[in-house]
Amino acid sequence: MNTTDNIAVTFYQNLGKLFYAIAASDKIVRKSEYESLKQIVKSKWLAVDDITDEFGVDAAFQIEIVFDWMDYETPNAATCFKEFQNFYEEHKSRFNTEIKTLIWETANAIAGAFSGKNKSELMMLGRLKLIFEN
Repeated sequence: MNTTDNIAVTFYQNLGKLFYAIAASDKIVRKSEYESLKQIVKSKWLAVDDITDEFGVDAAFQIEIVFDWMDYETPNAATCFKEFQNFYEEHKSRFNTEIKTLIWETANAIAGAFSGKNKSELMMLGRLKLIFEN
């Protein structure tokens, strides 16, 4: 795996952190939020590129793997969001309009997967919107 592929895998891992942060912003990750993420990964993220991880699996599955790991480890949602933000700041060129739109759609779907969006999810979505605008 070359450096570009490594950055792509890290890109997907950081998306997993972001989506976990959205789901965990209210301190509870619900099954419907995880199911929503899995459906969007399969229907949209797998088609983004042809990059695979070191096991030959589509790198987009790193989103689910990291989300699942975060849910097991239960780190602070704000910390996960900050890690995504730091990655975003260092690799802005990877985030074209199409990718930002897909990230936004995914984040919104996760936030709305259980009884609509609550206050903490709306605040996290607002923070995401702000970093994408700068």
